[in-house]
Amino acid sequence: MSDLRVGLVGYGTAGQVFHAPLIAATPGLRLTSVVTRSPERAAEVAERYGAAAVPALDDVLGRSDLVVIASPNRTHVPFATAALEAGLPVVVDKPLAAGAAQAEELVRLAHERGVMLTVFQNRRWDGDFLTLRRLAPDLGDVHRFESRFERWRPHPKGGWRETGGADDLAGLLYDLGSHLVDQALQLFGPVESVYAEVLTRRAGVNADDDTFVALTHASGTRSHLWVSSVAADLGPRFRVLGSRGAYVKTGMDVQEEQLRAGLTPDSPGFGDDPEERWGLTGAGDELKPVPTERGDYAAFYRAVADGRTPVDPSGVAEALAVLEAARRSAETGQTVRLS
Repeated sequence: MSDLRVGLVGYGTAGQVFHAPLIAATPGLRLTSVVTRSPERAAEVAERYGAAAVPALDDVLGRSDLVVIASPNRTHVPFATAALEAGLPVVVDKPLAAGAAQAEELVRLAHERGVMLTVFQNRRWDGDFLTLRRLAPDLGDVHRFESRFERWRPHPKGGWRETGGADDLAGLLYDLGSHLVDQALQLFGPVESVYAEVLTRRAGVNADDDTFVALTHASGTRSHLWVSSVAADLGPRFRVLGSRGAYVKTGMDVQEEQLRAGLTPDSPGFGDDPEERWGLTGAGDELKPVPTERGDYAAFYRAVADGRTPVDPSGVAEALAVLEAARRSAETGQTVRLS
């Protein structure tokens, strides 16, 4: 069978760093068109991928077998709707939508058209998260899950993620927070209540850049999630406390760093966490290093190429309901219960 022709909508950080390299590295997929109006980026996609640069979504619909939407967050729903109505399978970068109702409408449309809809929740294939999933049964009943995406960026970089408003789905809650909430749900199941502090610390920034979310799961686990651009001292990536043991991991998954450096999933050592960054597991004074599983973002697109749905969008709708509740909690200062 011939390769699936992939049209990529957007060539900012998401498209340039994540989607394009992963698509190009996946047997059965061929990046053929990229929506970008930047002459420099157009030259890059032509030279690196042999893809055509086009100005708008409509220009990829007639020449693609699969559409990948990596454009600004506010465009995800209208662009996904247009692609699904054209009868094309769609990959949407997170967040899929602003809320659960919008996500469920997209799921309904995909079902009606008989095409795949999936969401690029690539952090399910972080090496440390894969390690935690493997270790979780050994930890016993997990009573507290701490998870952080923290950075020290006291000076804003600009761009819509910092200057946009609520309608743009700008800020860290819907950006990195989408990953942390998704991971918590994957590990510990449905959420009963949400408390959040959604704050903006830096001058010149309109969107949240320092956010905390506390989840109470139906299982009894409490998840404490931090996303921040103003953390002068970075906390552990994971601190997981169970009835029989703990898992503590510092540092971020290596794949984003490697992709930014120009490596691909075919590069030697891609996804391998150096030994000095391994986490610790055990209890009390008996903590020992545990090798980090190899990170594997490429697994997402391998599944797509095989005709499988790597991330169920119905489950993503559940995470969006949690993010909506976090917004309401931050606005009211109250804990929000989910039905």
